[in-house]
Amino acid sequence: MSAPHDSATPSPWVVRWSHLVPAGAPVLDVACGHGRHLRWFAGRGHPVTGVDRSAEAIAAAAGSGELIEADIENGPWPLAGRSFGGVVVTNYLWRPLLPAIVDCVAPGGVLIYETFAAGNETVGKPSRPDFLLQPGELLAACRGLRVVAFEDGFLQSPARFVQRIAAVREAAPASPARYGL
Repeated sequence: MSAPHDSATPSPWVVRWSHLVPAGAPVLDVACGHGRHLRWFAGRGHPVTGVDRSAEAIAAAAGSGELIEADIENGPWPLAGRSFGGVVVTNYLWRPLLPAIVDCVAPGGVLIYETFAAGNETVGKPSRPDFLLQPGELLAACRGLRVVAFEDGFLQSPARFVQRIAAVREAAPASPARYGL
């Protein structure tokens, strides 16, 4: 999250864990903004889908892949019944959607999620509790997934409190899966 949401630079957390997305698997970016993660994954050979409520953001992401303009907080979840090898969420939290987001992770796929956490109100925006994860909240939302990495703490430059997770929906492997760190 060292780059702003509308920056062209992908999140270092997303970059670090993107190797967990199966080769060629489709990737969903929730609240995709201007498409920085769509471009990152498309550049690595993944078909990509982005959803955002902003027409401006969707226009900025044009040419990246499938784009869906939808108000996912006040309307129906537009991806019901679909699954993805990678689901990416950064700088976004709408608690009622957490189960739907987790449900979109296909067997063998990964959820890479990073957003603001409690404590952020002491250093800047967002500051409303509605938009800040509480301790352990992201871990609880990912029950049923295998957590490969989780962090909950403070980052500098810009100063912010975050929670972030990389969690896999395990397929029934013949032998133990090896998730590279």
